[in-house]
Amino acid sequence: MDTQKFVLFLIFSTSMLFLWDAWQKEQLPPAPAATSAPAPQGGRNSASTQGEAPIPGNELASTQQGKSGVAPGVTPEKAASKLESAEKIVVKTDMVVAEIDTAGGDLRRLELLYHPDKEDKSKPFALLQNEPEHIYVAQSGLIGEDLPTHKTRYTAEPGTYELVGGQDKIEVRLVAPPAEGVSVTKVYTFHRGSYLIDVSFEVTNERTDAIQPFSYFQMLRDSQPPVGSFFMIPTYMGAALYTEEDKFKKIEFSALDKGSASYPKNADNGWIAMLQQYFLSAWLPKDKLPREYYAKRLGENEYSAGVIVPVGVVEPGQTSTVTVPLYSGPEEQSKLSSIAPGLDLTVDYGWLTVIGAPLFWLLSFFHSWTGNWGVAIILLTMSVKLAFFPLSAAGYRSMAKLRLVTPKLQRLREQHGADRQRMNQAMMEFYKTEKINPMGGCLPILVQIPVFISLYWVLLASVELRYAPFALWIEDLSSPDPYYVLPIIMGISMFIQTRLNPPATDPIQAKVMQIMPFAFSIFFFFFPAGLVLYSLVNNVLSILQQWQITRMIEGSALAAGKQKKAN
Repeated sequence: MDTQKFVLFLIFSTSMLFLWDAWQKEQLPPAPAATSAPAPQGGRNSASTQGEAPIPGNELASTQQGKSGVAPGVTPEKAASKLESAEKIVVKTDMVVAEIDTAGGDLRRLELLYHPDKEDKSKPFALLQNEPEHIYVAQSGLIGEDLPTHKTRYTAEPGTYELVGGQDKIEVRLVAPPAEGVSVTKVYTFHRGSYLIDVSFEVTNERTDAIQPFSYFQMLRDSQPPVGSFFMIPTYMGAALYTEEDKFKKIEFSALDKGSASYPKNADNGWIAMLQQYFLSAWLPKDKLPREYYAKRLGENEYSAGVIVPVGVVEPGQTSTVTVPLYSGPEEQSKLSSIAPGLDLTVDYGWLTVIGAPLFWLLSFFHSWTGNWGVAIILLTMSVKLAFFPLSAAGYRSMAKLRLVTPKLQRLREQHGADRQRMNQAMMEFYKTEKINPMGGCLPILVQIPVFISLYWVLLASVELRYAPFALWIEDLSSPDPYYVLPIIMGISMFIQTRLNPPATDPIQAKVMQIMPFAFSIFFFFFPAGLVLYSLVNNVLSILQQWQITRMIEGSALAAGKQKKAN
């Protein structure tokens, strides 16, 4: 297998890997539910939509001494036919616009003011939604007889809550209906300059004996991909959790469908989240607090993931408070690790994280200099090219030498064309005599493929590049070039590069090499503009380096030929 064939094999294999993975995720239907646990039918408007309040397992319950707040033998309340709606409370801060429904006290909508919508840049992106075509809400409640759940109707001061100058936080207090001897208030606390929302339950015991209730905090969502997702850009969407012992683990919706999801249930640290491209929502209980994680399929295209934590012993006449922060916002890598341990792992660079993470760090470093992510990508490309300059130079020298001996190789093919074994043997002896490594030209490509794939995932996973402009018509480096200018220029650069490579001696191979620039231009139509920019700059630098080395090698050969004739 000569150099061009090997190059073609590598390039087409990589491309087919991208296309096949994307096609699989786009075309294959979701796996059916496990037959041992048939799911209720009826879709979102079925009885499964709100689900039942979770029940703590024995391991978590055993952490509570004395009388449990969960009455044995009590069957949890049946779910309502759909997410009921009551009064809507709107909360405005400098970062978000939130909507809380007194039916369940759910956080039903959350708009991120600094992140535009993918379809309409004039509107803020809504991470949490409760729409007919898409549901993604944050719910919470208490576990115990007559205690409020996410289906309880709360009361609150109506109107709009707005964070004004001089305020660092704003509270929304929801009062549950009076229960026998227990008063409960659910409190949302929004903070200035933060996507963290504290969700608390204040439990007042007016009985004559102590109680020990549990609380739960969960996300409810469907598997509908975010608006603007494209099949050429497959990214993870589903649940995930983190504990110090087991580290970061994904809980895929398909595993929940099959009943095969495996994850740690009990811990005294960590968090649980719902992830999608660029954004996440995570419940973050305090460390050293016992908790039980759960994730389940509620019905067709409906899932929940959450955590149960104890409120603690509430003595007669006393009030206890349990608080679990909710982070619902962008995956800003510079801030996630400071919010909770391991939260930065939600930014997924795939199986090449070991390369992707340093690439993003270097990219961020250049951005801090230039203030433009496109310029940062150019500087990153130049840095990568400089780091591998000696290796690239060795490969291009091999290719330049192959250009010089191509006529001799063509004659060998003509002499032994009928006997491929003799021909390959003669070619290997020829390479040895001429001191040429036929695979040397592949080394630059082998090096660039992992970097290319890593940068692909960096651009897909980094919310910092979402809607990041470069120049002129490139207003979003994370989306394809709207006018296909960069892919076309990229195709032209590939055509120029093929002219510098040794000419193919096989006619079919020569035609493939001619078609390849046009074919890959079409592939690049669907890649993020930032990735095409990286590839284009890399190609231009490679062309300059290869042209200079080829000119030097051919010049030296020409001078040597003249010297030989003169002698």
